[in-house]
Amino acid sequence: MIRTLGDKSPKIDPTAFVSEFAYVVGDVELGPHSSIWPGAIIRADSGKIQIGAGSNVQDNSVLHADADAKIGDNVTIGHGVVCHARLIGNGSLIGNGATLNDGVILGESCLVAAGSTIVDNSEFTHKSLIRGTPAKVIGKIRSRHSELMQRAAASYVNRIATYNSSDLGHTSTSVT
Repeated sequence: MIRTLGDKSPKIDPTAFVSEFAYVVGDVELGPHSSIWPGAIIRADSGKIQIGAGSNVQDNSVLHADADAKIGDNVTIGHGVVCHARLIGNGSLIGNGATLNDGVILGESCLVAAGSTIVDNSEFTHKSLIRGTPAKVIGKIRSRHSELMQRAAASYVNRIATYNSSDLGHTSTSVT
């Protein structure tokens, strides 16, 4: 469901995919070839939420922010993520079930391990490997991590055509 809130309507690139069972409301901007999967909620009622090109928000994840938030290009937000981050850098991957609290800033190509919790206003530099509760840097991204992250983002871009041709997404960018 794509909904207007007050005078703010989602802006969805025509090449993006939004599942018929996702909820996207308010000042949301979805970039080219981005995808929002079943059960995902993106609620932009306190600030704009921008999602970059080729990024995906997987099943049952929730994105909300108390101020403007930006998800970069080719970002994978895994299943069941709760994300209040202010910035997620290009090429990053957030593992299933992770929680990113208010004001979090991730540099480019960061990997957050599944189930990790990042506390408010934490900042991580580019290519950080992040794990734990509370989450800490445990190392730097290696080539095998980079390959995994690139494959994950690309695999969701590749699914868009199949889902759209099966009539499982919104067929227009109109809002109600």
